[in-house]
Amino acid sequence: MEAPPDNDVLWARSLTFRHPDGSPGVAGISLGVREGEILAVGGPRGSGKTTLLRCLSGQVRVRDGEVWFNSSPVHTMGPFARERLRRDRFGWIDPVPALVPELNVWENAALPLMLRGTSRRRAKVAAMEWLERLDVGDKSRKRPHALLHAERQRVAIARALATGPTVLFADEPTAPLHRADRGHALRTLTTAARSHGITVVLATHDSETAALADRTVSLLDGRRVKTVHLPDAEEKEGRAACSLSA
Repeated sequence: MEAPPDNDVLWARSLTFRHPDGSPGVAGISLGVREGEILAVGGPRGSGKTTLLRCLSGQVRVRDGEVWFNSSPVHTMGPFARERLRRDRFGWIDPVPALVPELNVWENAALPLMLRGTSRRRAKVAAMEWLERLDVGDKSRKRPHALLHAERQRVAIARALATGPTVLFADEPTAPLHRADRGHALRTLTTAARSHGITVVLATHDSETAALADRTVSLLDGRRVKTVHLPDAEEKEGRAACSLSA
């Protein structure tokens, strides 16, 4: 078993995953993600982007192939070790914000820090910093049901950034946002990543979003391909052309 290169914070080799019903998720993917890099994983819906992020982040256990994080083999970790890794080193943004309805905005953004054992006061300071950057600081005492959908998504982004993750996995993080909100949230996310040295793995089917990354890896039908022509935000889904990589 060969450890990954020293400058790769994430590394996968011959990664293959099938869903419980037997349908393919990803097939034979190998890639490396450098420390501090923003990597876009592009491809149309159903191409395996979310499955790849879930494998790399340890949300699902890989049966075939290898996944490494900082020279630690994620693919051999048990469920508790993978849970600690996700809690302490990784951040995650879903396309749909999953906020706790009983908590207000700042409590939602601070929750992962408090679960780590950070004091309520320090967690609130960290959460408020990102809520302000994302223009929802004035909503800090409101409950999620009182927010617009775009505001809830910005809270979810703030929650992921507040923990200062080593790697942030963002699965279509701005899909529910309008163009103006999308641009602001993406600029905040990418600026924060570069200024704080956060490695970002960003799944997207939008060419404008992918253009903000340092590099793009393209998927189609669970396989890595040379190119996928992603549609602009206004274009309809499903217009993808590709050529298989060598």
